[in-house]
Amino acid sequence: MQKQPVNSSLKERKHSLHQRRIKRKPPGQIPGTAIHTGIQRLDDVLITVHDFDLDHYDVIPISKIEKSEPYLENKSKTWIQVRGLHDIEKLKTIWDYFELHPLIQEDIVSTSQRPKVEHYTNSVFVVLRMIKQNHSSNGSYSLQAEQISIVLGENFVLSFQESNEPIFDPVIKRLEIKSTRLRKFGPDYLAYSLIDTIVDHYFNALDDIGEAIEHVEEQILTEHDSEHLQKIHTLRRDLIYFRKSVWSLRDGINSLIRDDLPLISNEVKVFLRDVYDHIVQVIDNIETNREMIFGLFDMYMSGLSNRMNEVMKVLTIIATIFIPLTFIAGIYGMNFDPDASPLNMPELNWYYGYPLTLFLMAVLSGFMLWYFKRRKWI
Repeated sequence: MQKQPVNSSLKERKHSLHQRRIKRKPPGQIPGTAIHTGIQRLDDVLITVHDFDLDHYDVIPISKIEKSEPYLENKSKTWIQVRGLHDIEKLKTIWDYFELHPLIQEDIVSTSQRPKVEHYTNSVFVVLRMIKQNHSSNGSYSLQAEQISIVLGENFVLSFQESNEPIFDPVIKRLEIKSTRLRKFGPDYLAYSLIDTIVDHYFNALDDIGEAIEHVEEQILTEHDSEHLQKIHTLRRDLIYFRKSVWSLRDGINSLIRDDLPLISNEVKVFLRDVYDHIVQVIDNIETNREMIFGLFDMYMSGLSNRMNEVMKVLTIIATIFIPLTFIAGIYGMNFDPDASPLNMPELNWYYGYPLTLFLMAVLSGFMLWYFKRRKWI
């Protein structure tokens, strides 16, 4: 299988950074002020109602949240999937309908939130970050992330995401099958399934990053390119962002397991422990990949140093060979009258003096090259 090269295009790197650029609301705002700080990814806010129990499963796209009232009033379980966070007025109708706390409203549209779990009087609020790798047609990749917010109520689950990406399609396919746990258990199990699906995507993203690390390692071992250092820093930056997005989620899931919450049953806490184990495994893989990145940097610097040493060795050998030749040329190039000197230099007036000097230089150079090779200096 051909491994995917990491992103080396400046344009794609800028786009990836733009996806993760942190925008903040103006300072001094009243706590609970809902201001969208992310990127508008959809033209309109999409609302879909998933109503289900043991006997039925219905999917109903709606334009207004009031149309979900018949499903919320019966004994079935309801999942309201909201995609798009830019239209505050439309989102406000959803928040007011379910009487969500103003701080929850603020955190849903503030897309720079760290992953966390918060407990309120009649709801549990979970913030996660969906991370995956997008592969382009030229084989490069970019790290894509978006914020996912989940609100667990007594008989409903609300999910808010920035884009229309089919993140929860596996959960929807399981809902279509009768006699599954999703159809049997309560809304808390549905909330767990949504969280588990996002965590499962982390493993796929880490696999792609691992392949990219191996690809860069092979490139460093076979050829030298200044872009390798750029690729290493790109991978390092992605892992730092990955680690920051996952690390605090571990404590949040642990609080769901540890705390006594009326909205989460003991049966679901067993499954949440499995999610906690997966998050710990993801963090371990991130730390392993970070160590590999540091190793790639050391490998790159060692290769660069070795190449510099090779260049210096060649230059030193050339200089060493020419030192005795320069000495000989300097002696016979002195400007004085050999006939007037008491120590005569007969080579200057000898017919074969010039060719003999050149022959001596050639023999001396050959001897030095032979000696260097015998000592394995070259």
